[in-house]
Amino acid sequence: MRLTAAAACALLAACAARTPAPPAPTQATAVQPTAAMEANRRAEASLRRGELDGAAFHYREALRLSLAVEDAEGIAANAVNLSIVHQRQGKTEEARASLAPLLERATLRHAPVHRAQAALRRAVLDLDERRHASAAEWAARATDWCGTPCALAGPIRNVQGQLALAAGRLEEAAAAAANALAESRAAGQAAEIANAHRLRGMTALAAGDGAAALAALGEALAIDRELGIPRRIFLDLVGLGGASKLQGDRQAARGYYARAQAVSEADRDAAGSAEARALLDELDLASRK
Repeated sequence: MRLTAAAACALLAACAARTPAPPAPTQATAVQPTAAMEANRRAEASLRRGELDGAAFHYREALRLSLAVEDAEGIAANAVNLSIVHQRQGKTEEARASLAPLLERATLRHAPVHRAQAALRRAVLDLDERRHASAAEWAARATDWCGTPCALAGPIRNVQGQLALAAGRLEEAAAAAANALAESRAAGQAAEIANAHRLRGMTALAAGDGAAALAALGEALAIDRELGIPRRIFLDLVGLGGASKLQGDRQAARGYYARAQAVSEADRDAAGSAEARALLDELDLASRK
């Protein structure tokens, strides 16, 4: 059976190639895979409509059905997708727990790339909460499990670059971004190409190079708009606002921040909207001084 993982490809920093489908189930459980695929389809439809609660419900059901018939591929796809949805809901502990069938409670022989994908997902969760030491450990596990060649090389390098940037190791972050860009281009991973450009841009911004930041973040924005990923468009716009501000162009910065706020509001991202509003207020306060 081949459960689609379109949501994971769109939202996750890593989207691995699927392994060959396992043998068909026995007659006694033949109805289960069909039910799991239907639950997966409903989850993706809910996600496209922005209905996170519905998506979580259906991915949870698809995961349950996959576990019932020991479908390793279905378990991997739905566990990762459910983790992504929970993270978007702000339920980070649930997002971690969703990965347990691939990590802490793994009882099946999952393909190494699936375990690597789950480990990378844990790294992304920890990075988002600034648990940098734990994120680095999970990124290292993802590298070990993925092997060589690794379909997740670009995403892993992007995460490692973000960790280096957070620690102020700008040369290391720039090198990771360049490596991630090369790996992602070779694999044809558009979302990861955008992530690498964004990492390049934010690293340049931290180094005080506004022109390089504008160029790299503009590349990221063009790809993210084509892919239609609101959260990443928001991050690109915020970065572009920061780069414009660094260059002394407050009018351009205000425009980028206002666009970021509009995107986050349309995406029902309250935290993003508040962040953009705070940046606009800060800009207005500075202009009055």
